[in-house]
Amino acid sequence: MKKRVGVLALQGAFREHRQVLENLGCDVVEVRKSSDLKGIHGLIIPGGESTTIGKLLMIDEMGERIKDLGMKDLPIFGTCAGMILLSKTIIDSDQYRLNLMDTVVERNAFGRQVASFETDLLVPAMGPHLVRAVFIRAPYLREVAPNVGILSEFEGKIVFARQGNLLASAFHPELTQDLRVHQYFLDMINEHWA
Repeated sequence: MKKRVGVLALQGAFREHRQVLENLGCDVVEVRKSSDLKGIHGLIIPGGESTTIGKLLMIDEMGERIKDLGMKDLPIFGTCAGMILLSKTIIDSDQYRLNLMDTVVERNAFGRQVASFETDLLVPAMGPHLVRAVFIRAPYLREVAPNVGILSEFEGKIVFARQGNLLASAFHPELTQDLRVHQYFLDMINEHWA
């Protein structure tokens, strides 16, 4: 069965995620209101500005609907701002968050926009070949609970993690030609719906 994956399309790099998912054979739904969540098999929360996305999630109670789906084990993947929104604790911030992952996140942990960079990451769960990663005003996970699996670190900072049905990356996999991160998320979706 062809999977129907939602991409939160309120702000940020949602078009790039859509393109990657379509290249992998998915039906993609751009999620702009709560009703768009109906019938999806998984959801991507893209990068962007986490405080802005958080405010937009409060309209139409969409954030509460996403939180409810996440607690019911719908696979959700947050990249950059999405990682921030998935975390239960955001250092020095009381901004809106989905409060799903047992993680403590630090925003803009690698510096401002001018400090953006690309690097290759070792992600053992994806085999021996390095994963190209684009970091733009990226966060990192300062702390994770024992139930959170660390998938990759950069300079001792946790930048990729999984907790059950939840996946979070500090980097932007949609901005590279490497489809493996999205494929990993699709494998999570396929496992869930098997």
